[in-house]
Amino acid sequence: MNNKLAGKKVAILATDGFEQSELFEPKKALEEAGATVSVISLKSGEIKGWDETDWGKTIKVDLTVSEANADDFDALQLPGGVMNPDKLRVDEAAIAFVKAFFEAGKPVAAICHAPWTLINAEVVEGREMTSYPTLRKDLENAGAKWTDAEVVVDNGLITSRNPDDIPAFNRTMIEEFAEGIRSRQKSAVQ
Repeated sequence: MNNKLAGKKVAILATDGFEQSELFEPKKALEEAGATVSVISLKSGEIKGWDETDWGKTIKVDLTVSEANADDFDALQLPGGVMNPDKLRVDEAAIAFVKAFFEAGKPVAAICHAPWTLINAEVVEGREMTSYPTLRKDLENAGAKWTDAEVVVDNGLITSRNPDDIPAFNRTMIEEFAEGIRSRQKSAVQ
């Protein structure tokens, strides 16, 4: 997978409480594939991960969401965790940032509880998706078709269920990010 994403810029949108493995492992895979990865958050400095049952490692924030511009990135990755997407989905700047990727037809990868943010961005209607099982009704109520699978791809939207799915999630995310813009991704939002 080396250099498959050379020249691509990927944003990872997260805040305190992100599931540690769902940010660090995809970030490493993206960088190993040649992408330049930036961590975007609600605040500057560092954000702290959640490591299954307790607080985990911190990671440096490259840009705040109010400083970031989706036009500067080729793709977006959203890690899960419960606290992280719950905070992101009520932040207007975070929602606008996410929507901008869909409006431009750029690929987006979301794992675990991250689809909560996509629901609030109003980009899931008519999409086939997966997520952590407790989000199934939320996604169905928002108009998505929920599928229990380790990874689901729908026109540039990549979703997975939990940390156990990270190997498949990373492989698929890299393939989809390498393909780039999807016109059907864009039309799904309008």
